[in-house]
Amino acid sequence: MAKKNDDSSFSLFDYEGEVICGVDEAGRGPLAGPVMAAAVILDPAHPIAGLRDSKKLSEAQRDALAIEIKQSALAWAVASCTEQEIDTLNILQASMLAMRRAVEALSITPTLALIDGNRCPVMAVRSEAIVKGDDKVAAISAASILAKTTRDHAMAVLHQQYPQYAFDQHKGYPTALHLARLREHGVTPIHRQSYAPVRALLGTI
Repeated sequence: MAKKNDDSSFSLFDYEGEVICGVDEAGRGPLAGPVMAAAVILDPAHPIAGLRDSKKLSEAQRDALAIEIKQSALAWAVASCTEQEIDTLNILQASMLAMRRAVEALSITPTLALIDGNRCPVMAVRSEAIVKGDDKVAAISAASILAKTTRDHAMAVLHQQYPQYAFDQHKGYPTALHLARLREHGVTPIHRQSYAPVRALLGTI
């Protein structure tokens, strides 16, 4: 178990002898698009300033940090689960699967995966869940940034395919704009049919 520093944050060096990867996901709440997960093994010799929960950073800050993470980390990987997998498995299990895929895709095998949240995916690598880990553990912060920026990019691509839904603005989340466009234009193949607002619309079409 990690020892807390005086500033109540976690440090890579609290886990002496471990090869640690931080793991986080993005996109559990949206009505459309995939759920993404990232795993990152940071290089202690190249600390990255400004890492924190991706939700507390601006888009420009996230994009700049994502570039630095990819350049400086010892290893990183991003994986996803599709809308169909989310509908089949449920979003919790799909998120866990995306996390496992990200860890398994790393070019370096970690000895310990630190997972943001209160539960861990089932996988070969030992894991520990840390609530609010994306604001406590630098490697989890890095993973949250990569998961978020990769998903936002994916939604920008989907916006080109479905411009009438304004995915570039809401990224698939159930905003008033998204719900209005859903009612106006109907459900697309990238919408999660197991989610209540989408399911309700499918019942009326």
